[in-house]
Amino acid sequence: MVSRESRQKVRVKKHMKIRNRFSGTAGRPRLAVFRSNNHMYAQIIDDTVGNTLVAASTLEKDVKAELEKTNNVDAAAYLGTVIAKRALEKGITTVVFDRGGFIYHGKVAALAEAAREAGLEF
Repeated sequence: MVSRESRQKVRVKKHMKIRNRFSGTAGRPRLAVFRSNNHMYAQIIDDTVGNTLVAASTLEKDVKAELEKTNNVDAAAYLGTVIAKRALEKGITTVVFDRGGFIYHGKVAALAEAAREAGLEF
């Protein structure tokens, strides 16, 4: 009998492969995305120091108030614009996109496209 690894383990393994290829610096930090079944989270991280420079999620009151649901493509797109605006306020214009082992499709792609349209470069 052949056993399959769980989707979570496969995603974590993909994420580690991605993280070995690049990391965020002070000049070009990393935009890390995580999505659960109910919410999405985005952070802009400087890996040289290990600091989170900017963060946003659908759990925050001001973000949640604008959304009908927190786990759909529209919520992901809104979160992308929020994280981009906060990054631009801090003076961050270019980032490295870290999809967190998730497939670049649906919610993850919507967040990335919205962040690009709001002014982030990656």
